[in-house]
Amino acid sequence: MGENVLVTGATGFLGGHVVRDLRAHGHRVTAAGRRADALPDGPVFVGDLDDLGRSSVPADVVVHCAALSSPWGRWSEFEHANVTGTARVLQYARRVGARRIVHVSSPGVYAAPRDRLGIREHEVDPSRPMNHYIRSKLHAESLLRAARDVEVVVLRPRGIIGAGDPGLVPRLLRVHERVGVPLLRGGRGLVDLTAVENVALAVRLAIEVPEAAGLAVNVTNGDPRPFVDLLDQLLTGLGLPLRHRSLPAGAVYRAAGLLEAVCGVLPGRPEPPVTRYTVSTITHSQTLDITRAREVLGYEPTVGLDAALASYASADRTASTPGSAGG
Repeated sequence: MGENVLVTGATGFLGGHVVRDLRAHGHRVTAAGRRADALPDGPVFVGDLDDLGRSSVPADVVVHCAALSSPWGRWSEFEHANVTGTARVLQYARRVGARRIVHVSSPGVYAAPRDRLGIREHEVDPSRPMNHYIRSKLHAESLLRAARDVEVVVLRPRGIIGAGDPGLVPRLLRVHERVGVPLLRGGRGLVDLTAVENVALAVRLAIEVPEAAGLAVNVTNGDPRPFVDLLDQLLTGLGLPLRHRSLPAGAVYRAAGLLEAVCGVLPGRPEPPVTRYTVSTITHSQTLDITRAREVLGYEPTVGLDAALASYASADRTASTPGSAGG
């Protein structure tokens, strides 16, 4: 028998997939978001997280997908969206007597300017977050861990991709279009990605599996590959030239730090062309151990990485075709 589930961030890439997957598997879902016109069909809650904190819409489980996700921005913006917003979700869950919160966090909490392979969930150093987004996610996780009256499951999905991805791949393609994607250390750093359908599956399992309560869980496709191989596969699928620029990693990292310092004092604090966090993610190998997801949740990816990359490329080509729905 399905449960009443409220999903925040339901207008987003992941949130929309979560809503559809849960409904397809018998759960009664309320899709929550600020834009009524962008919410999926069915029961909805229109408002921000402050509004939700005062709401009494019934829910047995809250899935918290909403977040401000960016490598750059003011701390006050991340704090309000990701820390205060999570506090409002907790407030709402307590108000309606929800038994569990499934919180979508970020593997950015593991980020460091060095190779890290097979990272386990406890291997977090909260003392040196690489940007405000990561800092805010660490605060949000800490806030939820302190709750004793609601079960909490924290998911850390890595590099979510698939048709409709609004962030990861488009950022990469903008760099490719402007100057060509830089290859640091030959582009051989290992990258862990996750098909969005697999993250939605992990969310559903985190709702349904009793033993998940109180745990943080890594989620990936379990198929890490060199950055350059993934890049070339994506560009080939999109019919784009394989345009690379080999650059020295140390010099690029230092330049990114300088750009951050300059942009941090300019009016409006514009986002730098590249940040140290971005450089780190494409320079160094970072892979996650998903043993806990497999053993506790019973998680096994259902959509392979090749299919996820192909689905993005296919959707992009369709949207670019004159006369198509996206054209």
